[in-house]
Amino acid sequence: MRFGLDVATNGAWSDVGTLADMAADAEVAGWDGFFVWDLLLAKANAAEAVADPWIALAAIAQRTERIRIGAMVTPLPRRRPWDVARQAATVDRLSRGRLVFGAGLGWQDDDYARFGEDTDPRARAARLDEALEVIDLLWQGEPVVYAGPYHRLDGPILLPTPLQRPRPPIWLAAGWPRHRPLARAARWDGVYLMSEHVVEHRPLTPADVAEASAVLEAERGSTAGFEVGVNVFLDQPVDVEAFEAAGATWLIGLTPETVDEHRVLIRRGPPRARAASERADERR
Repeated sequence: MRFGLDVATNGAWSDVGTLADMAADAEVAGWDGFFVWDLLLAKANAAEAVADPWIALAAIAQRTERIRIGAMVTPLPRRRPWDVARQAATVDRLSRGRLVFGAGLGWQDDDYARFGEDTDPRARAARLDEALEVIDLLWQGEPVVYAGPYHRLDGPILLPTPLQRPRPPIWLAAGWPRHRPLARAARWDGVYLMSEHVVEHRPLTPADVAEASAVLEAERGSTAGFEVGVNVFLDQPVDVEAFEAAGATWLIGLTPETVDEHRVLIRRGPPRARAASERADERR
């Protein structure tokens, strides 16, 4: 089991230096991943600062050496895939092959509607599928000829390629209990499984993960080598063994209410570190 952090980029988290400091702290404390949000606007279109995720990841790459990094998740339907392919390849090289590429529809309609973009979920899903194909092709470093409903490429070669070969791992977001996003994720390298009730502070359970894992196995035939990331609340007890038995390979802690609280949780280390510390205390 590996442990990551799902980190906001708005409000007090919008300072890129703060994010880089937090990532450096996370690496020292034993976390395995530091993943930032990709937003245009803060919640409910609030007048609030929001950091660019790719610039933040460049800074984070420079301050860390081991930890996995990435955007969780990039809303590809509102981006040009060739721009994202180049940004991601650059960050993968800067981090010496530590990028996880997360993608999804985008959970916030305002990031589409207020900029005149299509908010229809089916249209966004079709754009997402096509953009993923385009990015995967561009990362190969060969001429790409592609003609789809949304994107046309006439033989461009995009260099440099990512350091990771054949590509950085691609994870797709999936809001449980919806099954269609799981089927999309099953075609790639991993899933970031999120609670549909995160606003109500209702986390996913190991039973949810077991059911989702069964869906993924049915879609793929096998989940060997496939990453299952699950978001969890760090201020609640986490049964690591139960999640692992259910098929999770990553537990990813959600952003708390304040930066100060977040720093404390990061420095405490991941659940495995806390469990070891508690056992040591008991022996004393």
